[in-house]
Amino acid sequence: MGFYQHPSAIVDEGAQIGEGSRVWHFVHVCGGAHIGAGVSLGQNVFVGNKVSIGDRCKIQNNVSVYDDVTLEEGVFCGPSMVFTNVYNPRSLIERKDEYRNTLVKKGATLGANCTIVCGITIGEFAFVGAGAVVNKDVPAYALMVGVPARQIGWMSEFGEQLKLPLQGTSEAVCARTGVRYVLDGRQLNKLDAAQ
Repeated sequence: MGFYQHPSAIVDEGAQIGEGSRVWHFVHVCGGAHIGAGVSLGQNVFVGNKVSIGDRCKIQNNVSVYDDVTLEEGVFCGPSMVFTNVYNPRSLIERKDEYRNTLVKKGATLGANCTIVCGITIGEFAFVGAGAVVNKDVPAYALMVGVPARQIGWMSEFGEQLKLPLQGTSEAVCARTGVRYVLDGRQLNKLDAAQ
């Protein structure tokens, strides 16, 4: 076993967990889960059967990652944030065949207590603020806040807000790393590493 498992955690037979990952207190990982290397699953995390978690993700306390959620490399899930997998749930109606896929791309941050409504894609290095409710696709590098979530800016890969309009043509430099970004319409792209 190349990962740490706290004695109170339950990892069902068949679960795949990568080298150097840490499974903390009262975690339950279902048998069909695929978890990468260097992942941290905080206290009271649940991971469903049809879940893929990439390398170096950090899932903080009290998060349930339900079936049909995919987290690419380096995703941060803040404490008590929420994923869903059924759009219109009812206790009296079986809807397990109606799960909607949710994809969170590389490096994205999902703040504490935010909610991600199923069936959407969150772009690379996007940043969802604490308590936001995201119900539509989020562009790469977008800064999202509120209920429902709306874009208020752009973030660098380092996690610093960039001084850019929401759309148009413009350039910005991350104050912490010197990496340049260019806005083309409503798409932000990283130009290059710091010179």
